[in-house]
Amino acid sequence: MYTVVFVLMMLTVFNFLLKQTFWKITAVGISAAVAAIFAGTMWPVAIEQSKTQITSWLDNPQLMLDTSVLLTLEVCLQMAYCMLAVHVHNAYPVKKKTLWAYRFLRWIPGVLIYPVLFSGLVYLIFAFPGVSFSRIAWLYALAVFILIPIGRWLLKWLLPETDLRLELLFLSNALVSILGIVATVNGRTAVEGTNSVDWYALLGLILILLAGAFVGLFIYHKKASPRPSPKERENESYS
Repeated sequence: MYTVVFVLMMLTVFNFLLKQTFWKITAVGISAAVAAIFAGTMWPVAIEQSKTQITSWLDNPQLMLDTSVLLTLEVCLQMAYCMLAVHVHNAYPVKKKTLWAYRFLRWIPGVLIYPVLFSGLVYLIFAFPGVSFSRIAWLYALAVFILIPIGRWLLKWLLPETDLRLELLFLSNALVSILGIVATVNGRTAVEGTNSVDWYALLGLILILLAGAFVGLFIYHKKASPRPSPKERENESYS
């Protein structure tokens, strides 16, 4: 469970930085400043947390289900941006509604990065006992402010092609959605398992799949078969 949550946090950071590669440097600076201010001002809340309380949060099914709603919403918005970006780049000019939707989704950095920043602050406070909490928080905020532009530049240098970054952002969000399902289920299943097999239901499913396959092949071959040109049809009519 903790490993899945850690991987989700790392993917959230990666997706956040990857989204920054589609922004101008001024917007990246503003985003980094907002994240740094959040990290530096949250230390009064962070010092009230404990490892036992964090563990109880992860073991709380209702809280994890509520978190999955936010996770699903953000993943849907980021994946919609990827698809709209490809559509706008390949089919420009597009309708104004499509263009406005693309611009709106482009400037959504994601909100899951802030819980990740908060968890990092809590970890640092636990890791350095005896050090001033505010000093740890603002040094952490300075590191966040510096690392976000550097991470964005590094990703853009490693992946200079925009299409490749869009594809990677889409796939990474798809992985986040899958891991989010695993994390929010938390070992629970919706139905009980069974050792018996309904052979009639299995046979019916196979027949449906075979019928669909035959229909698909028939339509494919019908559309793929060469059609006579107008001149050939005209020649056939005279012959």
